[in-house]
Amino acid sequence: MSMKKDNPIAPEMKELISQLSQNCVDRGLFEEILTTLLLMADEHKDQSDYKLIDKALKELRDSFKIFRPFRETLKVALFGSGRVEESDPNYVLAKNLSKSLAENGFMIISGAGGGVMQAANEGAGENKSFGLNIKLPHEQVTNHFIRHSPNQIEFKYFFTRKLVFIKESHATVLLPGGFGTLDEGFENLTLFQTGKCMPRPIVLLDHKEDCYWDRWLDLLNSLLIDKGYCSIQDHHLIKRAHSSEEALNHIKSFYRVFHSLRYVRNKTVLRLNTAPSKDLLTKLNQEFEDIVIKGKIEASGPLKEELINQEYPDLPRLTFHFDKKSFGRLNQMISRINQG
Repeated sequence: MSMKKDNPIAPEMKELISQLSQNCVDRGLFEEILTTLLLMADEHKDQSDYKLIDKALKELRDSFKIFRPFRETLKVALFGSGRVEESDPNYVLAKNLSKSLAENGFMIISGAGGGVMQAANEGAGENKSFGLNIKLPHEQVTNHFIRHSPNQIEFKYFFTRKLVFIKESHATVLLPGGFGTLDEGFENLTLFQTGKCMPRPIVLLDHKEDCYWDRWLDLLNSLLIDKGYCSIQDHHLIKRAHSSEEALNHIKSFYRVFHSLRYVRNKTVLRLNTAPSKDLLTKLNQEFEDIVIKGKIEASGPLKEELINQEYPDLPRLTFHFDKKSFGRLNQMISRINQG
């Protein structure tokens, strides 16, 4: 979208863009954003919609500002009931896991409320965690472990909060909870299943005496997979765990070799912390040919599109033509790479 040359505000737009800071990464893209807002002002007169846009942009701006210094630090989003007591085994489990993750270099993102959310902030500590609170008519009060932290953000809208959870985290841990927990769980699974978020560990965690996630998986199998509404491959999007050690080890192993993913034109690029051996490359082509629509999985250096912004130029890569639908199998491939 761009402003028409005969639009009366085009000169003012150009003048405004020319005054942007030299630190502006992409003036053309910023002009697109401003153009969209100005076109809406000309086309639309509903004040409530403008209030929504204004608040959403402010929430995103505040979030980006808070997370920017920590972009290179791996972060785990942890969800669970806000109603469990500190003596609850799942509270203890969340607290212990968050503590272990922080000790291993990860940061924690919680919903900033009580229960499991509080356990996450308590375990990780104020300096190693974030709290994304949501304004509710009742129930949600920021827990005292994150309340006065500069890493605490308050949201009016669930959609901006959920976007930040996904955008700024690299793994998801779900403990037993209510509608909110299940909502976040299905959101994570849907985004991964459809390729709308980057690959990540999604861990279902409860204590050994609990059967919460086992019953949920029974429902998944009997109502979704058995009836063909989901693929059997979607099981590979999920890791089931019964201890903080098991959850921690799975998250750590996911990033042992795998670093990140990017799509460049029609290629999928897997950035790695260490280069794959020729033997591993051969095995990957044998084991995962079903998700490669043409050509082969190949070792590569950074592509030119990645070099424009100096996106990890020193890391080795694997490139291939992924079918962009078999994300359970892609998760299996990442696990295979991590095994070496």
